Amino acid sequence: MLWASTEKLTSACPVSTLSTGSHRDLNRHGIFSRHRFKAEQFVNCINRRLSFLLKMSLAVGALLLFFQGRYQAMMEILVILLITFMPILLGKRFDVGIPHGFETMAVIFLYMSLFLGEFGDYYNRFWWWDLVLHSGSAFLLGILGFLLVYVRNEKQEINLDLPPHFIALYAFLFAVGIGLIWEIFEFFMDQVFGLNIQKSGLVDTMWDLIVDLISAAVLAILGWGCIKTRETDSFFERMIEEFIRKNPYLFIDRQDAAEKD
Repeated sequence: MLWASTEKLTSACPVSTLSTGSHRDLNRHGIFSRHRFKAEQFVNCINRRLSFLLKMSLAVGALLLFFQGRYQAMMEILVILLITFMPILLGKRFDVGIPHGFETMAVIFLYMSLFLGEFGDYYNRFWWWDLVLHSGSAFLLGILGFLLVYVRNEKQEINLDLPPHFIALYAFLFAVGIGLIWEIFEFFMDQVFGLNIQKSGLVDTMWDLIVDLISAAVLAILGWGCIKTRETDSFFERMIEEFIRKNPYLFIDRQDAAEKD
């Protein structure tokens, strides 16, 4: 259960154990069953390999462009490759463990958006490509919104007890808000630098916002249902449990931790 996971971490496990964040220690305390733990390891292994293959394809593409003498295109691919490492770099910079599933989805999104969309010209070749990516971005941002508010809601030193429908509403507004900011950015770039990011102008912008809204709403409803019914084997449950396990210090009262030390 979502709320029970944090309670088990903060009450059943000592601070010294939580600080390591190791799979073995948390499993020993009975938070994750042996079978489920192995299944999670298998899924994480697939996520890591898929992410690695996508990054390798970018590296190989850049190498081929180098031998073809297309140096500008090669540099663009290398920039895209660098961007795919941003989830890992940001996680290390802010000392936050990112769930493997979320990291893989972010890499896939960047690959589809920057490499296939811009370099492969998929935006012009397939009219629905931009809509698919906006759906994916709203989905990722919705998950991020859930994780952000969940950390605040479960943190002991912050007196919050938000109901499931408010958490879902926050995730929905977070995803739609970021999507709106992105559309404003596209308009600014087109007007100031004479680009054509918005393609069809107002029509493109409105459809992007509509897709963002629908995708964010679907994600929020699914998340609300997961929290409300306390499903123990849902996508959100697994991702939140992994987030808790990777960042146990976010769910421990600093004063209590200092007293125990």
